[in-house]
Amino acid sequence: MKILLVFDFDNTIIDDNSDTWIVQCAPEKKLPIELQDSYKKGFWTEFMGRVFKYLGDEGVREDEMKRAMISMPFSPGMVELLNFIKKNKNKFDCIIISDSNSVFIDWVLEATNFHDVFDKVFTNPAAFDSNGHLTVEKHHTHSCTRCPQNLCKNVVLVEFVGEQLQQGVNYTRIVYIGDGGNDVCPVTFLKKDDIAMPRKGYALQKTLYRMCQNLEPMESSVVSWSSGVEIISYLQLLIKE
Repeated sequence: MKILLVFDFDNTIIDDNSDTWIVQCAPEKKLPIELQDSYKKGFWTEFMGRVFKYLGDEGVREDEMKRAMISMPFSPGMVELLNFIKKNKNKFDCIIISDSNSVFIDWVLEATNFHDVFDKVFTNPAAFDSNGHLTVEKHHTHSCTRCPQNLCKNVVLVEFVGEQLQQGVNYTRIVYIGDGGNDVCPVTFLKKDDIAMPRKGYALQKTLYRMCQNLEPMESSVVSWSSGVEIISYLQLLIKE
């Protein structure tokens, strides 16, 4: 009987957005206006595909992108939190559900030796093609109208929990740690013993606060955080129960 910890990546594990951070590799550290203006709401993955093609065309190579990516800072207290989970892995299963991409997340986890903290990473698959360009694909297709078309985190979470149940793994509770607007959908899946942990001052916390004000139904508890150290304190209480 374990607790399932679900993490977002951008602005949760790391203290920035990996997709915008990579722009520092561009000439003059910015994108051309016409490329910036090509973004359409809900089609971020397609936009990033164009960004990666532009970077490749400008001669930005894999090692340069990797150097930039692994220089990204972790969110406050996050290194301590991941080390705490590592030491208590018998009590937790741990997954990432992220709208970043598999290459960026792998680079960061490998560089910091945190790969073994996570049992599974759900994100947009990415790879370098024969021209040395980074290409990214949609994680999946879904019919949820609230989420961007490449990823509904709720669908991923429901499927994962269902598959685990079929294999005899039943979680005592789910703790969801995130920050963004696309974390709202999976939080609505949480039940009364589960805990939503939004980062203070970010979109997820603001949305959950508004839902609470509007008396919209939500079963889980909500505990906000600004440092991973606060999350450690909360998890220590949970594993003592």
